[in-house]
Amino acid sequence: MSMSEELGRLAALHERGVLSDEEFARAKARVLGGTPDVSAPALQAINALRRSRSDRWLGGVCGGVARMTGVESWIWRLLFALLALCAGTGVLLYLLMWILIPADPLTPVTAPSPSQAG
Repeated sequence: MSMSEELGRLAALHERGVLSDEEFARAKARVLGGTPDVSAPALQAINALRRSRSDRWLGGVCGGVARMTGVESWIWRLLFALLALCAGTGVLLYLLMWILIPADPLTPVTAPSPSQAG
């Protein structure tokens, strides 16, 4: 099916009310751009992954993954330790995640006011 035929089919579906405005715009962008349709919630979850600054033993990787998945961090630590016994796979995976996943942003520290300093 050519691009013009597919756009015509999408327009017909949109006119009949089968596709909402948002769905039509997304499908049209996919056809014109040739990019696969990626679900937004999954992409947002991956982009929200950060290493934890509060729940950490080494790099905060397990704490960040635990926060994203809802699984306790000790389970992730155990999983990485068990994977470390498999030819060091857990160590390699942990190091890669430590390098590639950004840390939680620091909370700004406010300086004490002059009245509190004295």
